[in-house]
Amino acid sequence: MIERYSIPGAVVPRGPYSHAVRAGDFIFVSGQGPLDPATNDFSFGSIEHETRIVLNNIKLILEAAGASLTDVVKCSVFLRSGGDFAAMNAVFGEFFGEQKPARTTVESKFANPTMKVEIDCIAYQPKA
Repeated sequence: MIERYSIPGAVVPRGPYSHAVRAGDFIFVSGQGPLDPATNDFSFGSIEHETRIVLNNIKLILEAAGASLTDVVKCSVFLRSGGDFAAMNAVFGEFFGEQKPARTTVESKFANPTMKVEIDCIAYQPKA
């Protein structure tokens, strides 16, 4: 069974997609940018600031879907500049600690050229 999540309190999607989709025991979280859920607007700043916002958005979506960051098995990180890798990586480590998911990080061009980072993920959380 496939479930599509529209999470109250999360940033409203800017396109025709769900916050997350559960397929069996896997939860696929759509790419999250540095958007403040309180205002639904971008919150630009340092790569550290933007990475924290993105990972907090992912955490909110996962929790609403019945999972947590410890359930994340794979992340894809998209950076505007590869020069931001070390700073993003430090914040990423703060959120995941010893529960390190598999990860791909690539330099990317965004539709909004001010944005520095976008992250999506896949979590594994068997339904009770």
